[in-house]
Amino acid sequence: MMPILRPVLVRVLAALALLCAAAGAHATPHVILVQNSGWMEPFYSDPQSPFKPLVGALAGAVVQPGEALVLASFNQSLPGAPSPKALLSLKAEGDTVRRRVNAALAGLDMARKPNSTALADTDLGEAVQAAMNVALAGKPGIVWLVTNNRNSPNNDQATAARNREFYALIHRGAAIDRVVAFPLRMPVQGRHYRANGLMVYAFAVGAEGGRALDALLASGRIARVITERPARLKPLDRDTVRLAPVQVEAAPGVAFSQAPGGALRADVDPDARTPRASVRWNLENTIYPYTIASATLGARSVLAGETRAIALASSRVNGLAPGQPLPLGSTMQLPVAQLPDKWSLAALKSAGSAYVLPGRIELHLAQQRLVLSQAFRERMAALFPGDPLPEIFTPPATIQASNAVLPLEVRVHYGMGPLAALGGLAAALLAAAAAGAWAYGRPRVAQVTVEDELRTMRGRPGTVQPVYDKAGTQVALLKTTLFGHQLLDLREGAQVRLGR
Repeated sequence: MMPILRPVLVRVLAALALLCAAAGAHATPHVILVQNSGWMEPFYSDPQSPFKPLVGALAGAVVQPGEALVLASFNQSLPGAPSPKALLSLKAEGDTVRRRVNAALAGLDMARKPNSTALADTDLGEAVQAAMNVALAGKPGIVWLVTNNRNSPNNDQATAARNREFYALIHRGAAIDRVVAFPLRMPVQGRHYRANGLMVYAFAVGAEGGRALDALLASGRIARVITERPARLKPLDRDTVRLAPVQVEAAPGVAFSQAPGGALRADVDPDARTPRASVRWNLENTIYPYTIASATLGARSVLAGETRAIALASSRVNGLAPGQPLPLGSTMQLPVAQLPDKWSLAALKSAGSAYVLPGRIELHLAQQRLVLSQAFRERMAALFPGDPLPEIFTPPATIQASNAVLPLEVRVHYGMGPLAALGGLAAALLAAAAAGAWAYGRPRVAQVTVEDELRTMRGRPGTVQPVYDKAGTQVALLKTTLFGHQLLDLREGAQVRLGR
């Protein structure tokens, strides 16, 4: 439980929260917490310590122009000695971040308890919660924690229990979307004792913070400073494995390939009636430093609102170490009924190109049991001798399943034939309409005999003309149609007829 923040700390970090808010809707604020309790003594007193330069280099690599940065030291908050304590707040511009962080850290030394020569203790959970709740004001961002991994509030020697509290915050904290840790080799010799390693944590707060951290890891900017592979602490229930297609035996009319970005692409002929394929995958464990000791596998495809089971050659996985590929065979079928007919509007619009149906392949791991890899245990024992930390990396018992998703893109290629046929039909209809219009508008000639006098009259279809005798009296009406002429309203006794 985080103690109540001292008023002075609230005022300081609240001002920094305003800076984070001013950074912009799409900028990711960063909070870097640097431990300066007594347990960090060799990192501060060793003249060759690379500790402070590392923090400056990391800040310069991860904080981009336009993003807000809060730099603070932390130990354990006590009356008269607030923690965390702000050292720097800025909105990044150009490439000045590293220089300004180095300058702010230059005078930082180990903290002491109020009115005492005793060095300050450490509370990792308090520092992280203060960063999330006050500096970030509950909004998305990334909190960086630089520590020797000794969590000992009030000089409590039960570090295992304190670390369990810290990891409970990680796994049960709903606001924390993603956490990775970088155990670094950093041998330093102090006046009182020596240390072998340093830990850098990255806490992604909120889904936006998670996406920002993923983008940072993928960009390689962190790797420019920290070459150690990131150890994932959270999440352990999604994206735990990766599917990579190795070989595809497709049915006639179907061709599978891997699209840029890793998605599986299926190019389908519109006449294919059984679009299915046998796909051989490599199933790779992506949750370093955990080995998937055992799990039950199930898979399905989701496309155009239709879900189909994927038959797997094996439904079990055992002893899958991080980064290790496991061959996995499968048979999958695409939903023919959901593919547009070649005479449909969707197909005609896509003529000459491809009609794209987005979907996905979902892999579910049930009864999942994770164990910490032996190589990671050995590395942690060397960096933090006597630290019970590797045992605490054990995932919560509640995490017994995980999911992985592979994007699927079905592309149906429609030729120009149907469109050309419809174009020809449309042209024929237009020609017929034009001919009809011409015929309708062309004057028709009628021969009318009035009192033995032959007359020639002209009229367009649909018109009605009066017919007069020699005395000028109207004796009939001549109606012209597309099919000929008619005499209407004949006057009684009038001598009028069509033709001669």
